[in-house]
Amino acid sequence: MRALRILLITAVILGGLLAIGDRVAVHFAEGVVADQIKSHENLSTTPDVSINGFPYLTQLAAGELDDVEIGIKSYEAATDEGGGAGGGGAGGGEKIRIDDLNARMKGVRFSGNFSSVTATEATGTARVTYDELLKTAKSEATQVAPGVTARVVGLSDGGNGKIKVAVEATVLGAKLPRPVYVLSSLEVRDGEVKVHADALPRFGGIQLPESRIRGITDFRQKIEGLPYGIRLDKVEAAEDGVEITVKGSDIKLAG
Repeated sequence: MRALRILLITAVILGGLLAIGDRVAVHFAEGVVADQIKSHENLSTTPDVSINGFPYLTQLAAGELDDVEIGIKSYEAATDEGGGAGGGGAGGGEKIRIDDLNARMKGVRFSGNFSSVTATEATGTARVTYDELLKTAKSEATQVAPGVTARVVGLSDGGNGKIKVAVEATVLGAKLPRPVYVLSSLEVRDGEVKVHADALPRFGGIQLPESRIRGITDFRQKIEGLPYGIRLDKVEAAEDGVEITVKGSDIKLAG
């Protein structure tokens, strides 16, 4: 009986030591992977990396991690020609800030020292603030009809997944006392976030040509160069900005 008790105590102690060792090993691996990703993506800060699943050491021996979460607080993605329906907006080579990018990687394979890390698939979320997206809109006063100029002065949450576009107009030299608000729909098409007015506004009771007014109210922003080779999937207006969903496959995280 005494021997059995000693055996059980020894097993519990060894199990505890193995669990502690497993957690120490996974913490070390998370730091190495984070440093590799920072270097591979030229990030200004080190991302958060969480290797899920227990025990880690068996995954290490197999050379593949089941589930890895990666978080980047702020990331500057490349943009392409944006602006209103008639052109303009952010030119190539400019950047747009992506906040709170969180990606979940599945089937993560790695070399022994984590110098090469790949994932079979990834899904995630991120956010673009309205101030960032406003840089894409036609914010300079543009003539939309004889004696009428207009420009976008603000973006905000319109509820029910819509974005509210505030348009300031000047009619025959007199600025309207308050902006005209337009509810717009969002969609992703070919890597572009597109903002499209659901209904066209009137300025001072004047009906304007659709193509002219959509040149102000409608705009788009191509977002490319996201980390790990992921791409835009869906967008939806929210309280603090545009919530985006990203996805990808055959992801290269390092190496």
